[in-house]
Amino acid sequence: MKESPAPLRDDEWMPLTEHLGELRKRIIYSLIVFVLGLVVGLFCSQPVFDYLVEAAPVDNLDLHAFSPWDAIGLYMKFAILISFIVAIPFAMFQLWSFVRPALGPKEQRATLQFVPWALIMFLIGLAFSYFVVFPMAFLFTEKITSNLGLEETYGVTQYFSFLFNILLPISLLFELPLVILFLSRIGILTPDLLRKMRKIAWFILILIGVMVTPPDVVSDLLVAVPLILLYELSVLLSRIAYGKRMKAREQKELELTEE
Repeated sequence: MKESPAPLRDDEWMPLTEHLGELRKRIIYSLIVFVLGLVVGLFCSQPVFDYLVEAAPVDNLDLHAFSPWDAIGLYMKFAILISFIVAIPFAMFQLWSFVRPALGPKEQRATLQFVPWALIMFLIGLAFSYFVVFPMAFLFTEKITSNLGLEETYGVTQYFSFLFNILLPISLLFELPLVILFLSRIGILTPDLLRKMRKIAWFILILIGVMVTPPDVVSDLLVAVPLILLYELSVLLSRIAYGKRMKAREQKELELTEE
């Protein structure tokens, strides 16, 4: 009869509990910054709202509130968007801080560079989705409304929900190269795994492009192609990062054998 495995000693559990405690602390810090970003976003909502109404794809955009809660919900949506802009680089820094003890000095410096790029890539995605994707989608729906002879009456909640449903997913997808590169630098992802996932990734990205754009081939391609290029850029960056990691590991092993 086989003996049951001996229970783990306290000193064997300690590393795991320490890691979980550290991870929880990093998540709490990120949530605190996100909440503070919400507070800042509430104060910045009015000027952002005014700008987006003035810069709408149509002239003299007339918005209506159909519920007493519309204005409150709108303030919260703007606050969440602004909070994302503040919290994303901080969350990336917390992730870097969590994995830093497992990285060498060179890897620590290399991965720390991802923190400012997280904000840059999010803003690039925000600009692309607002200035390219949103006007196409909005003008298409307006054309369909006109063809049906319907009177255009836009609810403020419906208009901005339509806007944010396009902005947020695409902006977050622009973080894909950084996330994949970061995970490759710390050895979680490999170029081979990304190549195996290529068909599935392409399908998901094309599906997203079709869902957020009007149902015509040109609009779909204008969104899907940049997203696919982002994925392929991620694969290329992963190959470079993974190669550097393997080279550094081989060099370290060679130094240890020589000693």
